[in-house]
Amino acid sequence: MISDKIKLTAKDILEQEFKSGMRGYKPEDVDKFLDLIIKDYETFHQAIEDLQQENLRLKKQLEDANRRGPSQQAGTTNFDILKRLSNLEKHVFGSKLYE
Repeated sequence: MISDKIKLTAKDILEQEFKSGMRGYKPEDVDKFLDLIIKDYETFHQAIEDLQQENLRLKKQLEDANRRGPSQQAGTTNFDILKRLSNLEKHVFGSKLYE
């Protein structure tokens, strides 16, 4: 899973402490930037969760469709195609079709 490859969580970023040096960064700027990163991580995490749930739902839907058998789906599709073809022939050839 992708979550196994992610090294940081929003909580890790929030709790990260930086040592200050002689010419260090402004703590307020670092905090603002880290807040943005935390929000992005939370958004990414939620998007991943949503996509994983949708993926599971679609796999289950595909399994259910395969259990029902491809003949049902193909039969309906073939019927629709033949009906459309018949209507197209009538439109293109009109009365010549029946002569």
